[in-house]
This record gives sequence, C-alpha cells and structure tokens, in this order.
Amino acid sequence: MPETVYCNRAAHSIQTETIQVTVTVEGGHIAEILHKPSGVNPLWTPPWPSIEPSLYDAARHPEYGADAESRLLAGILGHNLCLDLFGPPSPEEAAAGIPVHGEASVVQYEITSGDHELTQRCRAPHAQLGFERNIRLKTGDPNIYITETVENLSPLDRPIAWTQHVTLGPPFLEKGKTVFRISGTRSRTIDGLDFDWPMLPHPDAPREDLQIFTDTKSSGRYTTTLMDPHRDQAYFLAWSPASNVLLGYQWKRTDFPWIGIWEENYSRHNPPWNGGTLTRGMEFGASPLPEPRRKMIDRNTLFGAPCYRWIPAREKVTVEYKAFIRISEAI
Repeated sequence: MPETVYCNRAAHSIQTETIQVTVTVEGGHIAEILHKPSGVNPLWTPPWPSIEPSLYDAARHPEYGADAESRLLAGILGHNLCLDLFGPPSPEEAAAGIPVHGEASVVQYEITSGDHELTQRCRAPHAQLGFERNIRLKTGDPNIYITETVENLSPLDRPIAWTQHVTLGPPFLEKGKTVFRISGTRSRTIDGLDFDWPMLPHPDAPREDLQIFTDTKSSGRYTTTLMDPHRDQAYFLAWSPASNVLLGYQWKRTDFPWIGIWEENYSRHNPPWNGGTLTRGMEFGASPLPEPRRKMIDRNTLFGAPCYRWIPAREKVTVEYKAFIRISEAI
C-alpha cells in the first residue's frame, strides 16, 4: 500500500487479508497492528491530538508540556523505538536537544513499502547511529516478522540502550480484564525492591506467569523483569477477553534480556496527560530501567545480566523478532 495518513500523521501501511500494520514517517512508530476481522488495534493511541515531531515548538504547543519528553509525547503512537537512550537525557544532553528515549523516536524516516513489506531507515545525527527496520507479512500467517539493524557511524565503540517500547491502550486494555503473560524471573521496582515475578498478581491468577491488568491509581509505576535464562526465546502475551484478540511479541532472549512494565492510570495531571490516560507499556530491550546514560553505564549489570549493549566502531548489529495477532478463546 502506498503512503497513507494515520491520526493526521504521514504514514505507510502494509496488509494481508487479516492484518494491517501502519508506521509513521516521523518518529518511525509502529502505530497500528490491526486485526482486521475484529477491527481491534491493541496499540496505544493517546487521547491528545498527534502532530509531527518536526512541527512541535515549546512556545506554540504548551499542551504537550515543556520538557525533554514533550516532543516525543506530541507524536507518540503505539510501539516506539528507544535507541541510544532508554529514559531521560542528562540536563546537559537535554539542553543540547536530546529528547527522552533518544532521537530515533522523533527524526524523519525514509520508508519504502509494497503490499506486504516495508523498510524504514533513519539516522540519529547526534548519536551517530544509523537504524533500519524491515517489517514483513505473509498471506495466511498471523505473524509480523521484524528485522532491525543499528549501525555505529562513529569511530568509537559505543554502549547503547535499545528498547522496543510497546504500549497498549483502550479499548483493548481494560482494568481488571486484560490478561498478560511474560517469560519472567527476577524483578525489581523502579525504587529498588527486588521480587520474584509476578508482582501483585491477581488473587485468582492460576499460573505464576499470568497477571491481570489491575485497577490501580499509581502513576508512572514501573518494574523490570529479567527474561528466563533457561529459554532461548523470550515473550510477552496480552489478551482481551472482550474481543478474544491475542497480541504477542517473541524475541531472542540474549538480544533483549529485559522487559519493563509501566502503567498510567489517570494519575498524571500535567499536560498532555491531564488525568485522562489509561495505558500499559510492555518494553523489552537491552536495558532494565529507564534512566540516564551515566546511571545505565554505572549500573553495568543487574541479576548478573548486562544493562546495555555494545556496538563496535563502524559496525552493524542486527536482531530479529516477531509480533503476532489472532483470535484466541483463552490464554
């Protein structure tokens, strides 16, 4: 499918008879994984108007806030890429124009697309990183096949964060109803409490790897979980009993050993949240916690696993993972 418009954003879409995937030109977000028979897109569409990151101006757009996250929030949709940073920049980086989660979520992408395949390419000029993502669909196949390559354009070896910030929202996401499973083990809260997954399971949850999205009023709640080291493949599943739509992601555990779970439950009252947002992030990547670069490097390891990934000078690193969406009567 040629270029299209999604939530007033320039975009490209590919599709089969059952799945449609849409990505934005600016920011490169996977905005839509639509299960066409049910009409359900589990990915988050914020309740505020979406604009191109290049149009954002702090003076003209106070409705998106006024900090290093505002440009990202003005255009965020669905599954966004955190590259070089996972979390906030330092004050000095922010003053130099580096946004939360790095440049790849706000720069413009070059996109080539056909009916069943598209390729996105961008360059993060300050980080000196090149990025390419290829997304492929197959007729009669519920899987979305994704290949990503990061290129270090500098003459120096680089420690980087690399996280898939998959965010889910209503109507797929419902309090007390949407069910999640992950291949998790040891976990830690953002304030340093260690525990065995899962944290605060529903009292009636029959399996240790199952969690129901609870009715909580916490703001910015975040936990990180180490993927099971006895499994080559890691995963998360999310299931809506209202629609019977099952969304999942599966990846090589050594590529992305961590998953972070974050929720917003109508608790943030600053713009653009304004107390009106329900969402959950299932953020799998190379780093356990959203934190500034220095803290990420100083942390080095957690539970014996690395907290960032090295990209050698002038080299490329490639990963493959997949998403899938289908009808399921149970999880």
